[in-house]
Amino acid sequence: MTNDRSELRWGVEQRLEFIEFRLFWEGHVNRSDVMEQFGLSVNQASSDLSRYIGLAPHNMDYDRSLRTYVRQPGFKSVFDKLDAGRYLAQLRSVTDGILDQDDCWIAGLPDYDSAPTPARGIDPATLRSVVDAIRRSDAIEVRYQHLSNPEPRWRWITPHAIAFDGFRWHARAFCLNDEVFKDFMLSRILDIRGSRGSDVLPENDQDWHTYAALEIGPHPALSDTQAKVIALDYGMRGGKAEIKVRRALLYYALQRLGLDTDPAARKPHDQQIVLLNRDVILGRQGQAEEQ
Repeated sequence: MTNDRSELRWGVEQRLEFIEFRLFWEGHVNRSDVMEQFGLSVNQASSDLSRYIGLAPHNMDYDRSLRTYVRQPGFKSVFDKLDAGRYLAQLRSVTDGILDQDDCWIAGLPDYDSAPTPARGIDPATLRSVVDAIRRSDAIEVRYQHLSNPEPRWRWITPHAIAFDGFRWHARAFCLNDEVFKDFMLSRILDIRGSRGSDVLPENDQDWHTYAALEIGPHPALSDTQAKVIALDYGMRGGKAEIKVRRALLYYALQRLGLDTDPAARKPHDQQIVLLNRDVILGRQGQAEEQ
């Protein structure tokens, strides 16, 4: 039995990650947990637990009274995937109905809810056609409802990526009508009636492949104590934090964070962060078009 992660098969490594996940977040893990999650036999589950002990002998110990393996004080992660974001993503996915609770690695789900997000009317067939076009590097003819036009229009686009702005899903695509890369909201694609080969190269979308670094800090009108609280919220060091964003998504990122307007236009308690490199970012911001 190997104690070297480099020799683990993917399926085995995933099961060992599960053991570590349960051990860290729940404080214990037993053979039946592994059996139920992955449909294993008793011997297979026992083998996985033994293999994990071989990798991390000081992470857990068997408690005979509880009949389970419990986390030890000297616990140290082996797989480096025990971040809060992964736990919260699973929690949100289960609550939003994206992930079935049986497929979730969290044993005892805490009570959870979130501010509702309006449902977006994306047709599954539309999404499938866009994804297929991306895979094949094809152009597709779409009937698109532009915000500024009363009637939808047919146009050819070559999509190369899918993007989410925090509220809406977009197809990042080259518009053959306007000869420019744009964002097309998937919910506004009303119909698709054809496809053809395309010689558009995704790497030519410079705004998609170029990143901007947003430097944010607490609003200067906040008190020192309030500024320290905001610094904790955003993981700031030395009074600032850096957020990396594709230039193609810069417009949406600034809007979502409330950084697209002058900080003086809102109360400090409402606009708790400011853009420290505002002149650099706004001076170079591309004209992201709201389709």
